[in-house]
Amino acid sequence: MARKIVVTSGKGGVGKTTTAASFATGLAQRGYKTIVIDFDVGLRNLDLVMGCERRVVFDFVNVVSGEASLKQAMIRDKRVENLYILAASQTRDKDALTQAGVEAALDELDTEFDYIVCDSPAGIEGGALMAMRYADDALIVTNPEVSSVRDSDRVLGMLASRTKRAEEGAEPVVEYLVVTRYLPERVGKGEMLSLDDIGDILAVQLTGVIPESDTVLNASNAGKPVVLEDKINASTAYADTVARYLGEQRPLRFTEARKSLLDRLMRR
Repeated sequence: MARKIVVTSGKGGVGKTTTAASFATGLAQRGYKTIVIDFDVGLRNLDLVMGCERRVVFDFVNVVSGEASLKQAMIRDKRVENLYILAASQTRDKDALTQAGVEAALDELDTEFDYIVCDSPAGIEGGALMAMRYADDALIVTNPEVSSVRDSDRVLGMLASRTKRAEEGAEPVVEYLVVTRYLPERVGKGEMLSLDDIGDILAVQLTGVIPESDTVLNASNAGKPVVLEDKINASTAYADTVARYLGEQRPLRFTEARKSLLDRLMRR
């Protein structure tokens, strides 16, 4: 039975789709059969980040509306075994996904996959609620900025009240926090929230800290999940995030500001 993970955020532009792509890829690299589904109907960014936009013939809306089967719409990744992508429609509106249709598709995937990663639209509108409705776990993606963290707090409220688990009184969705675009130097200057500040506001288990890096944007533009990049901090940070989600102990990295030569000489 597949574990369903929604990757969500209260605010757009925080690296949610980048995180969904690297997290799903990381799970597949660990040997788990994984599919990542784009719920952001009308935008369709996931297939671009995954580098398979030219291979999209049928999409998630076609499946939900009965116009195509899952087998027809799923795209198998060429780089990582066990990894599949289901793209969103770029031409339909956000109401094209029906609750019954989404549930039927997830039920069909349930027996075939170990993990189903749902890349949600930002915010708490209909598309985001649909993406989180059937979740077992949630990755809440935020930046170390006040507005981003406050919006994430609203998402936590929706996870606690608007999911199928909440409606049925089942065990709540397990929440994991991923902080992206983290710059310890700016945190030290008081220009960004610290990890402690974010933890005090959201009170969610910190699972990943992704450092700010131009490589993340470059990899996304090249259609390559950043976790596949060799020997860069961001790819290591995403691999650590997957490991912690799977229950392994990994120390947090890239959370301390680099010391200057003077600091090192003065041993400060």
